[in-house]
Amino acid sequence: MRTKTIKKNKINVVTLGCSKNVYDSEVLMGQLKANGKEVVHEDENDDGNIVVINTCGFIGKAKEESIDTILHYAKRKEAGEIDKVFVSGCLSERYKPDLEAEITNVDQYFGTHDLPNLLQALEADYKHELIGERLTTTPKHYAYLKIAEGCDRPCSFCAIPLMRGKHVSTPIEDIVTEATKLAEKGIKEVMLIAQDLTYYGLDIYKKRALADLLEALAKVEGIEWIRMHYAFPTGFPMDVLEVMKREPKVCNYLDIPLQHINTELLKSMKRGTTHEKTTALIHKFREVVPEMAIRTTLIVGYPGETEEMFQELKDWIEEMRFERMGAFEYSHEENTGAYVLEDDVPAEVKFRRVNEIMEIQSQISWELNQEKIGKTFRCLFDRKDGEFFYGRTESDSPDVDNDVIVDAKEHYIKIGEFIDIKIHEAGDYDLYGTPTVKQEKPVSLNQKRK
Repeated sequence: MRTKTIKKNKINVVTLGCSKNVYDSEVLMGQLKANGKEVVHEDENDDGNIVVINTCGFIGKAKEESIDTILHYAKRKEAGEIDKVFVSGCLSERYKPDLEAEITNVDQYFGTHDLPNLLQALEADYKHELIGERLTTTPKHYAYLKIAEGCDRPCSFCAIPLMRGKHVSTPIEDIVTEATKLAEKGIKEVMLIAQDLTYYGLDIYKKRALADLLEALAKVEGIEWIRMHYAFPTGFPMDVLEVMKREPKVCNYLDIPLQHINTELLKSMKRGTTHEKTTALIHKFREVVPEMAIRTTLIVGYPGETEEMFQELKDWIEEMRFERMGAFEYSHEENTGAYVLEDDVPAEVKFRRVNEIMEIQSQISWELNQEKIGKTFRCLFDRKDGEFFYGRTESDSPDVDNDVIVDAKEHYIKIGEFIDIKIHEAGDYDLYGTPTVKQEKPVSLNQKRK
């Protein structure tokens, strides 16, 4: 007589939103694996019988994607294709009562600080000794490194403090321990992420300690690139520039979302700066570290943004010539400071303005890229896609910045390695080049047998 086999649970973690969510999912997966659970990240076969959706609740489009994803898996559960659905992350933190009332087929909702409770629901224990351990989902040679949680800034358009809470810095020694463990696994590049890098250390060291952290991370053997994301302009610790200039491991790269340049709008946004101060800050960056690539993000269509204010923004973009830039339409978010203002810029105008400034940036990017033709850059290669290898210079972060493209029919490149590439062609956002030293393709076992 045959006995019925008991199906082993397989947990599929689905991550939506920013790199901070990616990091949180990796921590969750590391805990689950340590508990002996079978866990996958966004399984392409979609065959996990338990699904955990780590949601984003930042702006309208992100919320829509999160809700659509929850509904998709709730329907699959209803159809008997999966057994359980759990929802965590920012959307769940912000709208838990609404979600519980509207989408009832989810087993349980958890917020951004509910990891122990989520693990308990997944029949796992939170292991304190695993601090710094994660199951990374990025390629094997780079990883995100979260140095703080939450945010103390009062920006009127932003709902992050509602979802992530107050700023809490992670001690330097804990971050170094985590970076060391990553390096032991073969990670060569770490990207420092937080809602606000600028504030790092003020809560635990009573001073801005980002420069101290960079100095400590630079001593970690195996880490070759340290990249900074999400620095707030007001109160930026200028000693960071000296470390960047002196320490070759610290990338000449800074992601510093500036949001706008009109002083009146900056005041309404509660950014704590002005047109003049922001411009002076960028000039200072370039004076101290001329090789720095600056990435920024801008908002268009904020309440009260006139055509004159938008023109000021366009003129300023042309003046600043940012190496990297992104833009998004203002999203009117409840419980934020700006929610009491009238969302008076029509959707079609927001859309047009985004396209206009990205068109300006496209031309700037093309011009800056033309200057790279004939030059050689040290590049880290992330992947092979079709007939091309894709890598990045020190000036580029994964997924958001430019690619360096090498023809795979002509050249072989080992993924995860640093290679010197001479640029021979450049487009708006991509560079095309050839290795300065030929790499030999490894001989396969079949070829050896022949």
